[in-house]
Amino acid sequence: MSDQTCQVEAGEPSAPEDVTLKPTAPNFRLIALIIASAMFMEQLDATVLATALPTMARDFGVNAPSMSIALTSYLLSLAIFIPASGWVADRFGSRTVFRTAIAVFTLGSILCAQAPNLTFLVLARLIQGLGGAMMMPVGRLVLMRSVQRKDFVAAMSWLLVPALIGPILGPPVGGLIVTYLDWRWIFYINVPIGILGFILVSMFIEEFKGETRGRFDTIGLVLSGVSLGSFLFGFEMSSRSGEAVTSILLIGVGLVFGAAYLRHARGHPSPILDFSLMRVPSFNESVMAGSLTRITQGAQPFLLPLMLQLEFGLSAAAAGGIVVATALGSMTMKATAGKILKRYGFRNSLVVIGWISTLGYALCAFFRPEWPIWLIFTILFFCGFFMSFQFTAYNIVAFDKIERDRMSSATSFYTTFQQLMLSLGICVGALALNISMVAQDHANPRLGDFSVAFLVVTAISLTATIWNMRFSPSAGSDISGHQG
Repeated sequence: MSDQTCQVEAGEPSAPEDVTLKPTAPNFRLIALIIASAMFMEQLDATVLATALPTMARDFGVNAPSMSIALTSYLLSLAIFIPASGWVADRFGSRTVFRTAIAVFTLGSILCAQAPNLTFLVLARLIQGLGGAMMMPVGRLVLMRSVQRKDFVAAMSWLLVPALIGPILGPPVGGLIVTYLDWRWIFYINVPIGILGFILVSMFIEEFKGETRGRFDTIGLVLSGVSLGSFLFGFEMSSRSGEAVTSILLIGVGLVFGAAYLRHARGHPSPILDFSLMRVPSFNESVMAGSLTRITQGAQPFLLPLMLQLEFGLSAAAAGGIVVATALGSMTMKATAGKILKRYGFRNSLVVIGWISTLGYALCAFFRPEWPIWLIFTILFFCGFFMSFQFTAYNIVAFDKIERDRMSSATSFYTTFQQLMLSLGICVGALALNISMVAQDHANPRLGDFSVAFLVVTAISLTATIWNMRFSPSAGSDISGHQG
């Protein structure tokens, strides 16, 4: 999604046809925009560091690729705590949890701005992630309960576009701040947004408490958290020279705790991550295809600004000005998603546009300093358009056949894997970059190394076509209006 996220790399549809939803609220667009603003702040912050990494690396006395942990730690925190969001929202109320999440996120932003070194920054980003972990899925649940099925594509467009452009606007915003201000303002700008969001949620969002299904799965949260955390940090460490043993050890721990969680989940009445949801075909296919696609979405905001600065010789602001093209493409998508889905359906649209989007991002591997800026800008514009469409479609069709009483757990499950794959995308991009550097004996990344990284991540995402083709031709037809 980015998406959201969202996630941004995000979104949840309504209940199936046999469930009566409450009438569309007159102000559902207002609610969508309030939630989207919070998600925009969260998604923007997830990637705003990308353009600022070289400057921050100099301040902290580390090399630029090592700064990827500042991105990964934030997304790691999301992946660990998002599974608990559905149960917590049902137990304590959606408005209470949403407001608290905004407050925690804002506090984390202040701590990030005060970071004296990389270690402190990583810890502060983990606190931010705790707030973000509750903001995204709970916000979407609020909107889901305010929208009729026939209005869902329009509502999701209002919600998802700001969330999807957050990761894209992160680099240019970071670039402008680093160029003309101090990088610490990257985090200070969240404070007024957070305060305003807290007030608007208090005014316009109703409190809603769902029926909690069984006791909270504390053991499951610990097992899944250790597993996800070990996997992500194992992949992150694998991108650093001399850390192969540590990386293998962490990945091994992730496998052991992952297997322990799966065994635990089979005997728990309401597991923190309910894998039985994967038996629903449209949900399964959306999770799998969306996860593979998010490898590219996660890596692109990390790789592209670094390449434009380190190898094209552009300033942070100039690099950000080019990357903003993808945000413009995402915004343009809002007006056309419903029409495309109505005419061609989810399956056909995702198969064709999935190829176009992924191959478009693969072109980044061939960008060179002598290329005209307008051509690079145009390619990124269309990449943003098609990628944004993909995640809008994935986030709608995923919940086509999910029963209403399972919507909270489905939201948590889907958003967890969304954020996990965004984090993995950064790790895969950094790993491919470093492997190429080692193989060619480069002390610092060069254009060829960036080309390898882009081709690796897009090759992985291209395999999403296999899952896109498994969607039923009629999947989501009652939402899109497609007649087959």
